[in-house]
Amino acid sequence: MIYLDYSATTPVDSEVIDTYSKVCKDFIGNPNSLHKLGVESKNLIDASTKQIANILGVKPEEIIYTSGASEANNTAIKGIALKYQNRGKHIITTELEHSSVIAPMSYLSNLGFTVDFVKLDENGLVDLDDLEKLLNDDTILVSIASVNSEVGVFQDINKIASIVKKYPKCYFHSDVTQSIGKQRIDFTNIDLASFSAQKFFGMKGVGCLIKKESIVIEPLIHGGKSTTIYRSGTPATPLIASVAKALRLAYDNFDEKVKKVTEVHDYLIEKIKDLDIYINSNFYCLPNMVNVSLKNIKPETMQHALEEYDIYISTQTACSTGEYSKAVYAVTRDKEKSRHSIRISLSYKTTKKEIDEFVNVFSKLLNDLNIRGE
Repeated sequence: MIYLDYSATTPVDSEVIDTYSKVCKDFIGNPNSLHKLGVESKNLIDASTKQIANILGVKPEEIIYTSGASEANNTAIKGIALKYQNRGKHIITTELEHSSVIAPMSYLSNLGFTVDFVKLDENGLVDLDDLEKLLNDDTILVSIASVNSEVGVFQDINKIASIVKKYPKCYFHSDVTQSIGKQRIDFTNIDLASFSAQKFFGMKGVGCLIKKESIVIEPLIHGGKSTTIYRSGTPATPLIASVAKALRLAYDNFDEKVKKVTEVHDYLIEKIKDLDIYINSNFYCLPNMVNVSLKNIKPETMQHALEEYDIYISTQTACSTGEYSKAVYAVTRDKEKSRHSIRISLSYKTTKKEIDEFVNVFSKLLNDLNIRGE
């Protein structure tokens, strides 16, 4: 098998599975219970939270556990909007956001909020001048992902945050799902940040929302004691412990992992640059992703053809809906390219041998499917 869909989800690291399994067996108490078993579970959660906070450079009390990035995004966006709507009802985002950001924006639009999309330049980067023009005293939230999930464009989050900070009634949220464990992130000027463990070889079904301690939000889920008042429900001790383990592993030998991914990325680009395709990813994209558009071949046709060779890539993001990629269109401004895009996503575990095998099959299929008119 050649797996080139790491941006959709990653296989769980065996050490993470071991941690999860051990905690399931050895820490059976409800962390809300006052007896010994409950206290042991709570102490483990507290230790895990402290470890996550130390790795990310935030405070333990700023970590809210969720079921994943989609819940974290919804909690941040709806939580800020509903809590601070008396200050204003203006929100700013981009066309590059994940559906779990765009959908809550649409929901809030139906409640009377105004949502503006900041302009992007020819590389897919946020137009900072346009952002400044859009910001006003009615703006309460700016939500811009650190890295787009389809093309891989990474934004200058610190510059964006510094502009937002000029408006003290406005908060800055960033979906860092595609960058955490792949880039070093400075959370100093980010008010809220969302991520999911499944993107860095962790378990599925758990994520985090980082919320600066001075900010109050309206919870998405009410009722029941938890690790925080902002997300009710019995804390999932094994999942929380597994996040700490996966994050620690992700940042071990970090620079070496980044170097490996970059080398494989450059090798892939060199191999496919002369093929009859369009390469949509550019210099401003994370090396973990390469987005290309096919000519006269449907993305799903190529995806299933590769699957016959036990090779796995994505068309749009696994969570996206619609007939074309809005992210690719935002960068290329070409509907045909956005309808025919596929995403090849890499990790430090991807080898040049795998790239060679993929390119050989991919080249053959480009020729065969074009001849067949598929």
